Amino acid sequence: MSRGRWDRLGDMADRDPILAPFDALIGTWATEAVHPEVDAIVPGSITFEWLEGGHFLIQRSCNEHELFPDAISIIGAPEDGDGLVMEYFDSRGVRRTYRVPLDDGVLRIWRDHPGFDQRYSATITDDVFEGHFQLARRPGDWRDDLRVTYRRTG
Repeated sequence: MSRGRWDRLGDMADRDPILAPFDALIGTWATEAVHPEVDAIVPGSITFEWLEGGHFLIQRSCNEHELFPDAISIIGAPEDGDGLVMEYFDSRGVRRTYRVPLDDGVLRIWRDHPGFDQRYSATITDDVFEGHFQLARRPGDWRDDLRVTYRRTG
């Protein structure tokens, strides 16, 4: 986005400081995903960009395997409460709400949903990082789920 356009919209100086660490994700990343139920490394891509005004982060992902949905997520402050949420929507018609902090370079994503608790963790670096999803169908019975490697391409 050109600097002139930011001048008209206002800069991001008035956004919630809790969003600042997400600047490290802005750009395009090639992904390689591995799932326990799929005998392949699934390539894809993910982009992160600020919605005009800088109050919400848009995440778009696409994958090259029919079992891996394409998705869009919006990260920002919830209507009520503290912290940040990620509203997730995918090509299967799935919609989920996650909590999503990024503190000290560690991105965590989780939701508590009886029978399908999920959590994710990744230590963000400049060019390459890996994230791990886990799933619990029974409280506290965490199992490895999706593992994704991210490589910055732009």
